[in-house]
Amino acid sequence: MKVLEQSQDRLRKRESGLRPAWLQAWIHAPVTTIFLVLLWVPGLLTGTILTGLHGTLRSAAVVTASSLPGQWWVVATGAFWERGLSGYLIGTVLLLIVGIPAERRLGSIRFAVAGLTAQATGIVAVIGIVHVGRTLMGSWSVELLSHSYLGPSALVCGAALAATATLGTLWRRRIRLVVFALLILLALYSGSFPDLIRLAAATAGAFLGPLLFGRAPRIGVPVTSRREARVLVALIVAASAIGPVLAGLLPHAVGPLAVLRYLFTNIQAVDPQTLQALCTDPTQAGDCAAAQMQLRAGAGGIFMSILPSVLLLVAADGLRRGRRFAWYAALIIQSALAILAGSYIAAVLMPAGPNNSPNEGLGAIDVTTFGHPLSLILPLLLPILLLVLLLATRGLFHVSAPPKTYRHLTQAVLATAAILSTIYVTVGLLLAPGFTPVPGLPALLADLPDRFLPLGYALDLSPAFFPHSGAAVVLYEGIGIIFWTITAVLILRSFLRPAHNIHGADSDRARNLLKATQSSSLSWMTLWNGNSYWFSSSGNSFIAYRVLSGIALTLGPPVGPSAELRTTIDEFTHHAADKGWTPCFYSVPTDTKEATTDLGWGSVQVAQETILDLPGLSFTGKKFQDIRTALNKAAKEGIHTHWVSYPDVPLAIADQIHAISEEWVADQKMPEMGFTLGGIEEINDPEVRCLMAIDDQHTVHAITSWLPVYRDGAVIGWTLDFMRRRNTGFRASIEFLIASAALTFKDEGYEFISLSGAPLARIEFHSVEGASSIPDQRLAGLDRLLERLGTLLEPVYGFTSLLLFKSKFRPRYEPLYMVYPDAAALPSIANAIGRAYLPNVSLLQSLSLAGKIIRRPTKGKSKGTSTQPSPRSYPANPIKRLQESER
Repeated sequence: MKVLEQSQDRLRKRESGLRPAWLQAWIHAPVTTIFLVLLWVPGLLTGTILTGLHGTLRSAAVVTASSLPGQWWVVATGAFWERGLSGYLIGTVLLLIVGIPAERRLGSIRFAVAGLTAQATGIVAVIGIVHVGRTLMGSWSVELLSHSYLGPSALVCGAALAATATLGTLWRRRIRLVVFALLILLALYSGSFPDLIRLAAATAGAFLGPLLFGRAPRIGVPVTSRREARVLVALIVAASAIGPVLAGLLPHAVGPLAVLRYLFTNIQAVDPQTLQALCTDPTQAGDCAAAQMQLRAGAGGIFMSILPSVLLLVAADGLRRGRRFAWYAALIIQSALAILAGSYIAAVLMPAGPNNSPNEGLGAIDVTTFGHPLSLILPLLLPILLLVLLLATRGLFHVSAPPKTYRHLTQAVLATAAILSTIYVTVGLLLAPGFTPVPGLPALLADLPDRFLPLGYALDLSPAFFPHSGAAVVLYEGIGIIFWTITAVLILRSFLRPAHNIHGADSDRARNLLKATQSSSLSWMTLWNGNSYWFSSSGNSFIAYRVLSGIALTLGPPVGPSAELRTTIDEFTHHAADKGWTPCFYSVPTDTKEATTDLGWGSVQVAQETILDLPGLSFTGKKFQDIRTALNKAAKEGIHTHWVSYPDVPLAIADQIHAISEEWVADQKMPEMGFTLGGIEEINDPEVRCLMAIDDQHTVHAITSWLPVYRDGAVIGWTLDFMRRRNTGFRASIEFLIASAALTFKDEGYEFISLSGAPLARIEFHSVEGASSIPDQRLAGLDRLLERLGTLLEPVYGFTSLLLFKSKFRPRYEPLYMVYPDAAALPSIANAIGRAYLPNVSLLQSLSLAGKIIRRPTKGKSKGTSTQPSPRSYPANPIKRLQESER
């Protein structure tokens, strides 16, 4: 039977390959094919392909702000006409490139409904906005009344955004962000009637997509990992950089930010006689302002006028990489743009000069050109909003370059400026006859700043001289281009340099000590970013900690010889007291708890660590039925394991890992956790081993990471950290990977693997085969409080479910404690732990977390008390429910 099915598949593929391209398109995208026919046939029959619509045909097909309600049919028919041959070609390309993939994802009926409904909704909404907002939109609404719309672009935008509902969370969010950023920029800067219709249609399509599949649209702030949040911020900054360029390239822009066309414009050569004629005529004040800028530089002025945008694009690349320098650069550029826009707005709003003579530059532009002074405030709001965004996301950009990187960068930039300045003055004196008027040394020196500053910063100052010979033009315009090109390249190179740990030598020293002495299963986490290091007086031990709310919160126990444990704790306690901190040791084993008990410290169990002893491990017997099932199903489905080091994986595999991780985090709708929970950044370590579940088509179904556990210079075990699986992949992939890793590590001779623990979760057994005995004692008040908190958080983060999931492997359980010197500091300690696990949580996310806790109370107890928990009681996929796959 299987052979017969394979033969039939091959036959269908062979027949498909013999079909002509037009038939293939019809079979796979019939509605798109119909739309193409409707686009071309009427134009061919009426002979308007080349000439465009005219007469009664135009009034019957073209969409304008006055089309409704009289010509209601144009909301549909307007999609199948164009203004000329170029429009027909562009519409055809849009339907082929976007329409066919969208129809394949939506299905033909949904595609037709989404496209036509989105276009109709967009047209009706924009016509309503134009008429309702006529008094508020000033001259913009007047311009829109004279505009018209034709073509399938709105239909395509609506269908494409509806099709994103079929994508995974990660790519759905990225595509929507890019498309909406472009459409919003066009609406704000170009502001034409078609731009607004496309934006409205895309918005309607984004809401229609889920509805077509029986889901309610969701509106809210997207939950992202740190890496993905950086990408999104970088995309927003890059989109904002493109806007002013659009304003310069669209001389007929009428949008609310179109005023920036006087700052970023299409530069053309203007001779001084023309400039004088324009500026002596008060009725041509706007043309005078534009001509003054055009005179400042010829073709090279295009580059200098869009320089802020170029630098923002460079900074966006650094933001994508998490670079702190890029954050400062973007902040400074946006601040400068806000100040510049504010100064120009003030210049426009200032009264005319003495004797009613027009002001220079932008000051000569009449405020009545914009209909209302409010329309001048909008250009100022965009850089201010971006400033707020950058300030709000400052914590995402903490990656530093190696020491002296930017000192060397500054020296190189200054040296470049000095060399180019010398060349400009020296060669300028030799080419002085090529300027009008002929400049001397003082004039060339005075003009030097203008050669390096963006064009808009000196817009209101008339040039002292201008070039007219070819060599003079090259010199006059080329200095700034060369300088800023070199500077941009140097900045980009600084972003490519390896990231520098702010603790530098301390981190390297801690890594060497960890390998040379005795460490716990959590000790490798002490090497992650965010920790500071304290070293004992003997130099043989260290403690990783972070100071939050006056609490010196440690990650795990001290690393070093067990004989020095008590002394190390005493020394660190005195160190913290000298700094005014309260020490708190978090997730420490029993020996650390006992060492602090003699000091009078309090303690509370905060987790259970699950450990598999590898000697003698065998997944046999009824109790491991689920594990064997996962191993056998993986083999049947052609899924195998593959060990990799994340820094060395091919780009195609890395992209899949990123997509799996980011989609998983986005689906949680809660902030990504940190501290003892690793992400993509933490697996980017050559000493961390990653095990992937991958099929014969090189599709990654899941990935786990394993941290080494050292003793006296040798690895004795491994700790499970990062767990992610593809939502549509092999369902039992995590069980498959953990079991495969355990068997591999057993064969390699290691002593144990740790599956880590889960905060605020534990399973108490009176007697369980294969598990350590845990005494059943009465919980203290703090224990009961933590139990209650774990119960409340279970619906959101599922810590107990994950601990039960790990029980499938029949591990032994070791308690992990939090020890503290003073019970009065517990509120501050709780705050510090919360901030450590959720360093980037926002107010909205905190409210969302509280809402989920209130709306979804957990039924029953959070702890298992049965003597033999049934594997069937575990959630089918607990990994998907848990933030950061907590151990």
